[in-house]
Amino acid sequence: MKRQSAIIFIATCLLITGGIFAQKKLSLNDAITIALNRNTNMIKTENSLATYEAGVKNAYGNFLPNLSAGGSWGWQRTDDDGSAQLDYLGEEKATSSAQKESHSYSLSAGGSVTLFDGLASFANLNQKKNNYEAAKLDLEKLKQDIIYQTASYYFTVISYDKLLKYQEENYKYNVSQLDKIREMKELKMIPVSDVYSQEVQTANSESALLQAQNNYEKAKITLLNFLSLDIADLYIFESEGFEKDFINYSGESFEQLSAAAFANRKDYQSQKLKLEGTNDQLTIASADYLPSLSGSYKFSTSALNLGDLFNRRVYNLGLSLNVPIFSRWSTDYAVESAEVQIKNTNEELLNLERSIKSEVKNVMLDLQTAKKQVEVTQKAILSAQESWKIKKESYELGNVTFIELQQSYSDLLQAQNNNVQALYNYYTKNYELMNVLGVIQ
Repeated sequence: MKRQSAIIFIATCLLITGGIFAQKKLSLNDAITIALNRNTNMIKTENSLATYEAGVKNAYGNFLPNLSAGGSWGWQRTDDDGSAQLDYLGEEKATSSAQKESHSYSLSAGGSVTLFDGLASFANLNQKKNNYEAAKLDLEKLKQDIIYQTASYYFTVISYDKLLKYQEENYKYNVSQLDKIREMKELKMIPVSDVYSQEVQTANSESALLQAQNNYEKAKITLLNFLSLDIADLYIFESEGFEKDFINYSGESFEQLSAAAFANRKDYQSQKLKLEGTNDQLTIASADYLPSLSGSYKFSTSALNLGDLFNRRVYNLGLSLNVPIFSRWSTDYAVESAEVQIKNTNEELLNLERSIKSEVKNVMLDLQTAKKQVEVTQKAILSAQESWKIKKESYELGNVTFIELQQSYSDLLQAQNNNVQALYNYYTKNYELMNVLGVIQ
């Protein structure tokens, strides 16, 4: 037992002293900033915004004429050794040997412009704008989710750190108590059963300490991995001052909080824009029922000699009217698909509204419960401290058994653990409520 105790004590000292020279301070705000800059999903979503922006630019381009230019050069040589050929009357005629070489040059430029396409270009532009704005809102929602997730992981680390400190104190106390009990046993002041009982208690505290160390290290790994940081680096985590970031909603009703969520939630705003985009898609599909009108223009020149280019110039202008008569029901299919998409997107919006209300209600209840738990556990600590103090004095006077003394100390330790868990659960629920309401930042 003493050997194991020494090993744990040395390991704990090495863990503490090893980080003195290399520890880095990492506050919650630092962690959030790192997460927003390094999160893979965040980076990929930011990168994809460029495609939505390019889509808007492309939609504007549909209103502009296109232009292309080209040129050609040709060379031809005919070698004739002399033979019988048919002339243009179909009569055979002998030809002498000859060689003829020719060149040709040409340049052209032209394009087309859509004059009317059943308002499809306007609907396409509006759709691309909505898609771009929806993508930016989705990015903001992702940022808020990352902030909440970072805070949740951070609070887990802090809570496990505090629980680890309690277990370290608990282990040191039990080791000291075991030495004291053994001395009292040597003096015939207590029965041997008290020694056995304390040995069990010390072993249990040692096991609890090892588990607390394991929980703390795993919580750090989870946080640092989420932040894309090296898990081998040592960090100091701040454990105070979180309340200043909270927004007090204790006086708000469920209806008021739901209204705030609908006004602020980026995913809800994004879904409404996507619904507008499906309406635009219906306009685009329906445009194929209407005639379309386009214009074309071209300039060209050609010559057998390069220096004669532009001596002959050809100009072309044209209008083209296309009236759809029968499209083998492809337009009907496109319209029906757009209408189904509108219905599905609208159903997704209604489902999101229900989800938001459920989230608001659940987090409200959780936050109220968490706040009460903090108050209850704080009172429990005070009661447990007084009880343990009385039990220690009574045990020294021989008025209570050692088992009762152990139970009193266990109650105090449990009350401390419960308070830590309740406190940081309360902090986490505050961040969750701000995220559900769409105001976290």
